[in-house]
Amino acid sequence: MARVRLGVAARREELLRAAIEQIEARGVAAVRIADVAAALGVSNALVLYHFSTKERLVAEAFAHAAQDDLAHLRKLVGRRTTALRRLRAAVRWYAPTGQAKGWRLWIEGWAVSLREPALREVARCLDQEWKSTLVELIAEGVAADEFPCPDPAGTALRLTALLDGLAVQLTSYEGAVPRARAHEWVDEALERELGLAPATPGSSAR
Repeated sequence: MARVRLGVAARREELLRAAIEQIEARGVAAVRIADVAAALGVSNALVLYHFSTKERLVAEAFAHAAQDDLAHLRKLVGRRTTALRRLRAAVRWYAPTGQAKGWRLWIEGWAVSLREPALREVARCLDQEWKSTLVELIAEGVAADEFPCPDPAGTALRLTALLDGLAVQLTSYEGAVPRARAHEWVDEALERELGLAPATPGSSAR
């Protein structure tokens, strides 16, 4: 059956999503242009026409994944509810027990970014926007007297460090941390940072 001809933007997105799937399955080092092409039934030349090199394809694939995650984060933050509820929803979604982009992909990205400046910039921008979003939510909650927090930036950094560290444990070392326990630690850390008692009404709100 003949493939439907796609416009340039649609074709690029199709190639980027295929690249993400191949990176998750094979890892950055092992994935080849040929793997992405084969997954879609297209030629290597078509992939190279759009991205010119494997390095560019990989960097743009991670950027595409980052934008997907950030779009979902903005959707959560834009809900018409309290800052605390939105903060909890964002943290639980991003946590390794939540539904954010596969952590295997991002752990691969962190490793490769040590040697690839373009990918390092993608990871840095995602990290900065994630932290900035948390800081804004925390500051909003403090201003509305929902909870106390003298250092929103420090809180955002500590929460992010915990989530990233748990992601490595859960993804790289199977069985090292029970998922239910990791979920409890994330909730406890958020409550501790915001000065909330575990039984505070709304503490289980999503």
